Amino acid sequence: MKHKIFIDGSEGTTGLKIFDRFKERDDIEILRIDSDKRKDLAERRRLINKSDVTFLCLPDEAARESVKIVDNEDVIVIDASTAHRTKSGWSYGFPELSAEHRNGIAAGKRISVPGCHATGFIALIYPLITKGIVGTDYPLTIGSVSGYSGAGKGMIAEYENEARIKDYDAPRLYALAQNHKHLPEMTKVCGLNQEPLFNPVIADYFQGMVVSAPLYTNRFLKKCNINELVNIYQEFYNDAKLINVIPAENEVISSNFLCSNGMAGRDDLNIYAVGNDERIVLYAQFDNLGKGASGAAVQCMNIALGYDEDKGLVI
Repeated sequence: MKHKIFIDGSEGTTGLKIFDRFKERDDIEILRIDSDKRKDLAERRRLINKSDVTFLCLPDEAARESVKIVDNEDVIVIDASTAHRTKSGWSYGFPELSAEHRNGIAAGKRISVPGCHATGFIALIYPLITKGIVGTDYPLTIGSVSGYSGAGKGMIAEYENEARIKDYDAPRLYALAQNHKHLPEMTKVCGLNQEPLFNPVIADYFQGMVVSAPLYTNRFLKKCNINELVNIYQEFYNDAKLINVIPAENEVISSNFLCSNGMAGRDDLNIYAVGNDERIVLYAQFDNLGKGASGAAVQCMNIALGYDEDKGLVI
């Protein structure tokens, strides 16, 4: 039996990348909407309720509207927007964090895909909170460098415009008012007492990102060096198919450079711990369109439908 899949918002970047991951699959039937009916509420309602799984690749308000027109209680909704990431009744789509998260996805009808920046931050910090290395009151700071594809079709068009202004030639800092929309989920999922300071940068390349979290070891609740941190991550993510913990001694760290587009086109995520006995910087390197969006959405669908979680993904 083929599962029927509808992508509400199929012409956006995330929707298109989900389509890409279904190209070689014969267990999926895509329910397509005519281009001139993409905003037709009645047609969207029909296709959503005909599907086994509907992906929402929409702005927040449109995603909320789509949820309201789900009449078929058997439909699994996987929302790639920010709208439901901290909402009660929705499973947070990060199965590697715990058996509870994985079971919530497997049994849930409402699944929210993590934000890209949040994915990197939570992958790094959640294990340290869980293992009692870092306290929930630690004053965390996040850095992030990402390609422009994560900013949506409008920003992509601006970056790829031959007549663009010179500002786009250099990396640009944004969300200067500390109000980035991913901060609430970072705080809630990790159980933090306060939102972290966040310094995101968008740069002139299409896809891929690195999220960083610097830590002072003298603020740890338990004494821990780099090698011990790597061991903690390796143990925590031991069964994870889409998270790779990179050994402390490896060629990337030895080169003293870490490229933010190094995982472009892939659906897994690399974790690095570097620095010295006093100061350690954690890095999550992944594709903002992969594990940070479409890849994570398909991973959640695979788990919810009982497939191997990495089916159709690039790892």
